[in-house]
Amino acid sequence: MTNPPLTLDQPLDARTLADVAEGAALALGPSARARITAAHDLVRAIVVRGVPAYGVNTGVGALFDRTVEPALQGRLSRQLVLSHACGVGAPLPETEVRAIIAAQANNFAHGCSGVRVAVVEALLALLEHRVVPHVPAAGSVGYLTHMAHIALVLIGEGSARIGEATLPGAEALARVGMAPLVLEAKEGLSLLNGAPCATGLGGVALARAWRAVATADAVAALSCEALGGNPAAYAADLMALRRSAGVAATSAALNAWLAGSAHLAAPTRLQDPISLRAVPQVHGGVRDALAHVAAMIDAELASVTDNPVVLGTPDAPRAGSEAQAVAAGLAMALDSLGIAVAHLGMIAERRLDRLVNPLVSGLPAFLADEAGVSTGFMIAQYSAAALVGENRRLAAPASLDGGITSGLQEDYLSHQTAAALKALTIVANVETILGIELAAAAQAHDIAVPPAARAPATARLHAHVRHSLPLYADDRAMHRIIDQGAALVRQGLPGPTPG
Repeated sequence: MTNPPLTLDQPLDARTLADVAEGAALALGPSARARITAAHDLVRAIVVRGVPAYGVNTGVGALFDRTVEPALQGRLSRQLVLSHACGVGAPLPETEVRAIIAAQANNFAHGCSGVRVAVVEALLALLEHRVVPHVPAAGSVGYLTHMAHIALVLIGEGSARIGEATLPGAEALARVGMAPLVLEAKEGLSLLNGAPCATGLGGVALARAWRAVATADAVAALSCEALGGNPAAYAADLMALRRSAGVAATSAALNAWLAGSAHLAAPTRLQDPISLRAVPQVHGGVRDALAHVAAMIDAELASVTDNPVVLGTPDAPRAGSEAQAVAAGLAMALDSLGIAVAHLGMIAERRLDRLVNPLVSGLPAFLADEAGVSTGFMIAQYSAAALVGENRRLAAPASLDGGITSGLQEDYLSHQTAAALKALTIVANVETILGIELAAAAQAHDIAVPPAARAPATARLHAHVRHSLPLYADDRAMHRIIDQGAALVRQGLPGPTPG
């Protein structure tokens, strides 16, 4: 049985946005439909009455002082889409494109943009039929180009993927029974404007980051057991001394993973190195940071970020020019997401080094089955270290990049989309780092932890890994091991309790 669609009568939140990005259905509810219709009536009244309105009967950006007559306002909408579709680089994956579309529909559903219901229904039809517009990832300093490429397909231009086929926009629409939209006043600007791009991309990054931190707890527990760590550092009474929901959640997870481990029943070290001892503090700090990001994304989805917004009544309509599309708070939050997740990768690489380094591991050098002729995980740790270094560079704040565009009219840029894109890259790098650690920790278990001595939860986790990732004996290219490990991390590992 398929799940009923989510509806836009109430705003989405970070979790439901991620659900739509992953394939959940989304529909307009009656309240949202009424709000959208009422706002469109205001735009029609603005046009008829000649009320000055940015982007409705004027140009945009530095051209805000140029009047656009009613006969040309539909043409303005179309030409805005065409001229703003200037993204470059590789296309975004389907998940990210769906997230942007969902966030844009959510923005319109507040009823302050003035587009027709038909425009929102067309966006939702792209989701329903899995039509994925070709949206280049790069080329935006703010919030325009990605949505322009989505809007291209709505007007029968651009290109889109349906399954494995890439089709011209008009052909893609026809294949799923849709016709190109003929845009009316303001609709072109609204399809480009607001913060849905960064909100959608940030929502995907956040969902993957939550999955990564839960997975990191599991991988850290596997490494801790293989290295003979001392789980006393995770005791509940000690952890309660720090007032942190993230630390509490992480320590609870670690204790659940390691409960019943005969291998750790008599620890050999009074105090472990920080990469083992401080897992609750580091992973917990990541959790606390992600909770803040989630609150920011929820607030963004509950907000109207179009410019201008339409207010009043059909008898007294007005267009309010503001700067709600400048999502500076979201940009800062997404910068912090990147920094937090980079820490997750940094400590994971340190645990990985302890697994493979014969100077501290107590295990065969680099977990190789025949050291000398075999190098095992030696160079895989190099790869992880390289990704940690890349993340350190990427974690520099995009929100401080600055820049001036549109003839000095747009003379501050918060770069929320750039912050979201680099956060996604950092998350992907950390998924790979954790995948390498997962593979190495499973290998260390095979060497050092007898099956009967494992904690019940880590025994199940080890079996889960071995189901798709066999023991490594320098018998195949290491990149295959890394790819398989990263795939397990992206999918999410089973929790510490059965079922």
